[in-house]
Amino acid sequence: MLGSRRLPRRLAATLSLAVVSCGLALASTAGTAQAATPDAWGYALVLNPSGPVAASHWKESVASPTPTATPGVVGQVAVKFPKIGFFKQGIVHVTAVIDELAWCQAQRWYPTGGKEVVVVRCYTKGGVPTFVPFTVLFTTSSGKLANALQYAYVHDSGSAVVSSYNSTGLTNTVANLSTGVWRVKVPGPSPATHAGGIQVTAVNRTTPAICDVGGQTWTTSGQTIVVRCYGSSGKPMKTGWNLSYQRARAITGAKPKLFAYALNTKPLVAGPYAPAPPGIRFNSGGGVNNIERSGGGEWLVRLPHVGILPNSVFVTAAYSTPRVCNLNTTWATAAGPGTVTVRDVVCYNPSGTMTPSKWFLSYTS
Repeated sequence: MLGSRRLPRRLAATLSLAVVSCGLALASTAGTAQAATPDAWGYALVLNPSGPVAASHWKESVASPTPTATPGVVGQVAVKFPKIGFFKQGIVHVTAVIDELAWCQAQRWYPTGGKEVVVVRCYTKGGVPTFVPFTVLFTTSSGKLANALQYAYVHDSGSAVVSSYNSTGLTNTVANLSTGVWRVKVPGPSPATHAGGIQVTAVNRTTPAICDVGGQTWTTSGQTIVVRCYGSSGKPMKTGWNLSYQRARAITGAKPKLFAYALNTKPLVAGPYAPAPPGIRFNSGGGVNNIERSGGGEWLVRLPHVGILPNSVFVTAAYSTPRVCNLNTTWATAAGPGTVTVRDVVCYNPSGTMTPSKWFLSYTS
């Protein structure tokens, strides 16, 4: 059913899901748990290398104490999600939140004593390890969803698939095309037009690595996505990576009441404009996401009718040459639910110059 799920699933206690409309299948023993996606998830905004994460920007799929951050070597932080550490699989996404060239990558993630520990390391220009604020997500899924392809992910080591999920039960496949370039096929019934959102995160324990969406094509039978990874200088590089595909579901794999995603397809247009076709600008609150260029490599994003706390934002460059896209600062959330204002998404080339780029943005509450 699932591609390369090599490790057993364990669930130590019955879990309840507070903010999503699709419930978890329950397991009260340490046996195999078959669940409607997702099994568990957690996200956080980490503003400091030590102590509790940002109070208004974290959530776990079960009632939980506040996640905490613990510093490691320079630029490294271990984020501990207290109540979701029962699954030896899943994926992690990370986005830097700072007004300069910087990126963050997942080094490893693992369950221990009921906690899910996610180790992140961040870098600035030239691959210098430095702590910068970041958003982080862990999620893991099993089981199937009815109807068409809605959600999928792949964790690849650079040489082989480590874990994989597809909501249709079909198997995702990965082919290495050249150094630093992989083709990912995500099968399942899909729209005939462009739809859905993508996030990619580099996975490397020892070396600075940048990974982007390098291309995408689609048919009614599935998605084909190219992942491109680079070293800090922009040279193609073999490394691990995580990829997620979402369509009418949040980046967690869940389906909360309020979430959104968008693809900036027109990085040179002043705007504001609404990305088209509509399938690439999903908004569960019924609003129309819009993008406005605010500089050579900066864009203001407005997501109407989905503003509620807690929430989180992730962004990934979508370009055929190396780009680093991050968030200038923490997004604003107007109550109501009101508008989420991301000021700004910013993209750079490896030398640190703001540079136009396409990008994917994903917001969840």
